[in-house]
Amino acid sequence: MNPTTPFPHFMLREIFEQPQAIEKTIAPRVSLAQSQINLADEVKISQAELRQVTRINIVASGTSRHAGMVGQYMMQELAGIPVEVDYASEFEYRNPAIGTHEVTIVITQSGETSDTMAAQRIAQQKGSRTIAISNVEGSTIAREADGVLYTYAGREVSIASTKAFTAQMAVLFLLSGYLGQTRGQLSKDLAKHWIEELLLLPKKAEAVLESAAKCKALAELFQHSQDFLFVGRAIHYPIAMDGALKLKEVSYVHAEGYPTGETKHGPIALIDENLPVVMIATHDPHDPGSVLRYEKNISTLRDYKKQHGRVIALASEGDHQVEDLADHTIFIPQAPELLAPILEIIPLQLFAYHVAVIRGLDVDKPRNLVKSVIEE
Repeated sequence: MNPTTPFPHFMLREIFEQPQAIEKTIAPRVSLAQSQINLADEVKISQAELRQVTRINIVASGTSRHAGMVGQYMMQELAGIPVEVDYASEFEYRNPAIGTHEVTIVITQSGETSDTMAAQRIAQQKGSRTIAISNVEGSTIAREADGVLYTYAGREVSIASTKAFTAQMAVLFLLSGYLGQTRGQLSKDLAKHWIEELLLLPKKAEAVLESAAKCKALAELFQHSQDFLFVGRAIHYPIAMDGALKLKEVSYVHAEGYPTGETKHGPIALIDENLPVVMIATHDPHDPGSVLRYEKNISTLRDYKKQHGRVIALASEGDHQVEDLADHTIFIPQAPELLAPILEIIPLQLFAYHVAVIRGLDVDKPRNLVKSVIEE
């Protein structure tokens, strides 16, 4: 199946459009020959000012906030700047301590999300510069920001965000790399390495889409389950949260996204043969931190199985250790730790979609939800 094939729903079409959305978002902004990420004309904050930034605040809601959480890991790793992530709907209630040497990044697919617009205005009143990430050119949030980075995902019709989410993560990586280069944290050789990896993402996303049939089969197998637990560590935790959110949004099945290690502080009591666990257990063998997290994941997976838990695992391609332990395994092409989340969410989107379709639900227009939340 490919984007030129007739699709029964917009959500499925938009899931399959992700390789193109990722490519359109990344390719015009990088130069492999110069080992350079080019965002100056879009960020519109001087490099001298960016070098003085002491903290970055990311504010968003729903799926966009999950992208921001992934961006937090990217920015702290590549740019060496402390990053905080807030719920836009809660931002104004905590009297945020924001200073003039800070940048606030606001993320919204539509560019018209009311609580995110309010958060941007509060940040500006406190002296923060702002950068908007949006999928809609000329939107209110884009007009009011100092700089704007558009996700070139194309129009997203389905209420549950898919391609805009992966494009948001791609933009956040680009911004992280740009800040790293501007602040002298990212060498030219390392920048070249990351640009090469970025340019490989569209093909890898296409490879992940080949798991569609398996995701459908799993949806058929688990269609009657009323509760799910999605777990992930570090940068993969936001993906577990978004996988759970997608399932809730379109299939009306209760699901929780949880940090894997935190399950031992309570939720593990729930795990038995009646609670399916979706575990993100990918790893980057070239990243020592990722290897350590992987070893902990293997230990936790064994614990889940001792409790008769039924585990659906996302594993790096060729990982037979996870495959042998989990009940069901979906393989993800090998990718660096910071970029793997962009690929990992795709099978979770497909799983949520197929569960909803099997249940006979309106996938594109789930009850009580709107595409752009324009009032709280």
